[in-house]
This record gives sequence, C-alpha cells and structure tokens, in this order.
Amino acid sequence: MTNYPTNVSDSQWQIISNFLDVERSRKYDLREITNAILYVVKTGCQWRMLPGDFAPWKLVYYYFSVWKRNEIFEMLHESLVEKVRVKQGKNEEPTAAIIDAQSVKNTLVSSEDKGFDAGKKIKGIKRHILVDTLGLVLAVVIQNASVQDRDGAISVIEKMKESWKKIIKIFADGGYRGQLIETVKAKFKIDIEIIKRDELHRFKILPKRWIVERTFAWIDTNRRNSKYYERLNNTGIAMVHLSAIRIMLNRF
Repeated sequence: MTNYPTNVSDSQWQIISNFLDVERSRKYDLREITNAILYVVKTGCQWRMLPGDFAPWKLVYYYFSVWKRNEIFEMLHESLVEKVRVKQGKNEEPTAAIIDAQSVKNTLVSSEDKGFDAGKKIKGIKRHILVDTLGLVLAVVIQNASVQDRDGAISVIEKMKESWKKIIKIFADGGYRGQLIETVKAKFKIDIEIIKRDELHRFKILPKRWIVERTFAWIDTNRRNSKYYERLNNTGIAMVHLSAIRIMLNRF
C-alpha cells in the first residue's frame, strides 16, 4: 500500500476506529477504506479513478454510502470538535458561533438544488455554515444558490441546535440584518450581532468575521469541494464534514 499524504497515522486511526466495527474480519481493512475516502476528498478524483493500490472503488463507495447514511461522519466530526476545543483550552461545547454562506459553482453531474446567485454571478449551490470561535465547523447545510443568506439562516441554525445546545450568540455580516435577528432570538433564544463593514470601504480585518472566511479557505483546500460535484445534498454535506475531519485530525 502506497503511503499517500492523506493516509491516517496510527494515532489518528485510534480516534477514527472508535466509531467503526473494526473487530470483524474483512478482506480489506477499514483503515484502508478510510484512507481511500480521504484520498478522494483531498484530490477531488472520481470514485472510479481511485489508484489501484486502494481497495476496489465500488467497495470504497459502498462503505462511504453506509457511513454517510448512518451519520458516522457527523458523529466523528462532533467528537473531534470537542477534542480540539479541549486541547485548545476551551470548554467542550461552544457558546458563540459565526455564520456565513459560500456560493459554489456546480458541475454537469451535480443535480440537486442548483440555482443562481445574482449578487456573485454564480450558478450552483450555497454552503451555509456555522463555526465556533476557533473556526471549527458546527453545522452545514446545502441550499440553492439563489437563497438569500437571511432566508437560509434558519435551517443551518436548526441543524446546529441538534448537537450544540449552549450557543447563545451568533456573529454575522450585514446580509443577516432585519427580521431574522428577532426571529432567531424568539425561536432559539440566541442573539445575533452584526459585524459592520467599514463605511469608507477601507481594507480592514473584521472581528470574528475573518474566522469563518478562513474556514471556507480550509475547506476549499480539499479539491472535492473546489466545485460542487455531488448529485445529492447529503453527499455534499458529508464532503464538508470529511474535509473538517481531515483538518482536525492533523492537530493530533
């Protein structure tokens, strides 16, 4: 087996293996399957184009589909968020988050929820995310690119609240102004603070806002996310989770 840069180390595999059935005897070890999945995420190659020294691509894709359906990626992701936060001297659960959306061009094969972002002139989808103050992804949803940020915010906040109950404040840019602030406060008991841009249009790093922008940059270093290649939204979400998992694993 070639030692690809995306292969997990022994310490990283020890973390991942806690979420998988590794006791059962198999022809192909689950660590090898995991390495193949992470190779696809990082390189952006098609499943069929996996190098021959990995397990057969159909088997790799089978495990990816099963783990996606059983929310293994989400559970591993949430566990890593807690571990990284503790390692950085934070509490396991965050109390503050930053929200933003990223419009991404679709490809010919992607089919679900395509639209047109008139502001950014992009035809495709919108990744709506919430991150903590370390830039760790707390929630992600895939939406039509034509959805306005303030209209799409509720669904990603709802997704976040499924796992992270202690959030009491969200930082956002001007696109989230208006009725949304009162709606979120009434429905979720969460305050939204709008970080305003410099009215003189001078370059300035905005407090908290740069954190979520950095997270998008981290995600985009995994080429599977450079465009939107996925036919199903839950696959696109899994690819973001796997990108975040790779980033967090590199801290161990």
